[in-house]
Amino acid sequence: MLWVEIKKADYEWLFLAVIFAFLSHVARAARWNLLIESMGYKTRLWTTFFSVMFGYMANTAVPRMGEVARCGILSKKEKIPFNALFGTVISERLFDMFVLLLIIFLVVAFQVEKVGAFLGGKFGPFFDSVSENAIILITSVMLVLLSFVLTVWLMYKYKERIKKFSFYTKTKLFFDGLWNGIKTVLIMKRKWLFLFYTVIIWIFYAIMTWLPLKMYAETAHLSFIDGINLLAVSSLGIVAPVPGGIGAYHIIVKSFLQNVYGIDAVVAGSFAAINHAGQTVFNVLLGAVSYFSLGYLSKKQKPAND
Repeated sequence: MLWVEIKKADYEWLFLAVIFAFLSHVARAARWNLLIESMGYKTRLWTTFFSVMFGYMANTAVPRMGEVARCGILSKKEKIPFNALFGTVISERLFDMFVLLLIIFLVVAFQVEKVGAFLGGKFGPFFDSVSENAIILITSVMLVLLSFVLTVWLMYKYKERIKKFSFYTKTKLFFDGLWNGIKTVLIMKRKWLFLFYTVIIWIFYAIMTWLPLKMYAETAHLSFIDGINLLAVSSLGIVAPVPGGIGAYHIIVKSFLQNVYGIDAVVAGSFAAINHAGQTVFNVLLGAVSYFSLGYLSKKQKPAND
């Protein structure tokens, strides 16, 4: 039954969605360049783009490995310190997390009957569990904070002795570079351009979520606003600690379409499978092409920061 629905889908809409996915990745690379350039390093758009896509490919295998992978390969290609690049990625991800939380808040606030009830039903048991175990949770957090404060105090008290160890200088240099990367979002000159790229990225994300809904007659009537709703909810599945959001994405998207919009379970399931598979195949193929392209460019071009 599921295979029948998969075969009858109109894949032209998925192809259009992939185009917007490509454009969103280009915008992400251009935005990353702003952070890198604010540290005084030179970058090329296409090498940054290839690095971003290599990172997406790595994420399909190991969750969050992509952030490390794209920094590692760009560091090698353009001779930029890895720790500085990783700091920019942390800054970028924190900013995107804020945007995602803002989108989820607005979606729930303006459509509390539709989306709020769904999220409450799905995540209500989790929050109930947190509430029931509040004492254990608070105690654990306090122990972690206490351990952190104690570690900082010991390092301060014995800093002169610690400085004598060889690892101190290397560790300090690493975290200094990391911090320089993290604070780039605050010190860069073209902040409005950074915000513009961010808006473009998330608009394209919404479009590439909405367009595949046109693949089926049962979901074709859903509006762009419904696409934004789906983006907000499906993002919770993508950020789950599983490779590429496999499983978590499918469950939450199918359940959302079925319970909120009354879409047939088989159609909802096939939509989730096709959309996720399409984006995953695109990321893997383009990531592989990007990896070999960077290898080719490394032979033809000198590093930008030589």
